[in-house]
Amino acid sequence: MTAPWHNDGVSPTPASGLDPAIAARLKRDDHGLVAAIIQQHDSGDVLMLGWMDDEALHRTLTSGRVTFWSRSRGEYWRKGDTSGHIQRVISVALDCDGDAVLVRVDQTGAACHTGTRTCFDDRDLGAVAAR
Repeated sequence: MTAPWHNDGVSPTPASGLDPAIAARLKRDDHGLVAAIIQQHDSGDVLMLGWMDDEALHRTLTSGRVTFWSRSRGEYWRKGDTSGHIQRVISVALDCDGDAVLVRVDQTGAACHTGTRTCFDDRDLGAVAAR
């Protein structure tokens, strides 16, 4: 299931309260989504990546808590509502291309659904480091 978008994949849903000036800067994928990189504000650790449409971004900007669009469930979800692993928003920035947001948070507990602090724990691919 895809996010609740008009057929053109560009126009925000009528229900979205996102500021039109912000919405105009977003470059969404074919499903109306932008990547949301979640980073711990004080350590700089990258915790996870999620997806947002205009409404999820609006909720994140106005509630103080991170809201995502679940591509697998086809619904909005606010991080921590069922797990208690809350992400409190510190800041939100749009990247230079408008196709991703960086959400700096204060994370309570695990960020990953597997129970680890980040979704990138123990998943190193063994790349050769540049010298």
